[in-house]
Amino acid sequence: MSKLKKGYFVKGKFVAEGSELDLEFKRELKGTDEKSRTDLKRESTELQKLGADLLTLHVNLLARLELPEKLLEALAEYKRITNFEGRRRLLQFIGKRMRQLAPETLDAIRTALEEQHTPSAEATMALHAAEQWRDRLIADEDAMGQWMNISPGTDSQQLRALIRQARKDAKPEKPGEALRHGRAYRDIFQLVREQLQNGSDIPDAQADSSELPHNPGADA
Repeated sequence: MSKLKKGYFVKGKFVAEGSELDLEFKRELKGTDEKSRTDLKRESTELQKLGADLLTLHVNLLARLELPEKLLEALAEYKRITNFEGRRRLLQFIGKRMRQLAPETLDAIRTALEEQHTPSAEATMALHAAEQWRDRLIADEDAMGQWMNISPGTDSQQLRALIRQARKDAKPEKPGEALRHGRAYRDIFQLVREQLQNGSDIPDAQADSSELPHNPGADA
């Protein structure tokens, strides 16, 4: 015969002594804000995940955090080894070290991770510039010559073929149908963005066409 659990009833519900519900009731009676085992487990899981995210942080952002040497060594070791069990144990160790960090350090880690995943103003501007040039190259006959004059490193034959295909793809099959964009439309964007990333000094595509240099030979 199994031994009966010690406990009591609250509103018709049995509460076993030592259970999570029992501890919660006792905390309420004491008026304490002590964390429950559930809260502690949730916090531990969150910090272990934060430690795993820390492994993806760029070196310059990581150096800015001034983390404890033991934690930095564990992060470096995790990236070095490939053994599954070894990595699992290291991740647990990293999680343990994370629980020892001050709240302000944890906040700094979260801020650094958020910064890493937020595109910079320069990256956003480059993205918009690539979109503008893509649209102008497809819509404006003169844009090809202007682009080649300010970005001579572009493969003109490839770009011309992509523009031709993008214009063809954009034509609706039936009257009244919305414009559709195919692969060439996306490839033009990638090509233009690569040129922007390579440091080409390219004016805004929305600038007045009279302000943009023109290379008639590129249209040939």
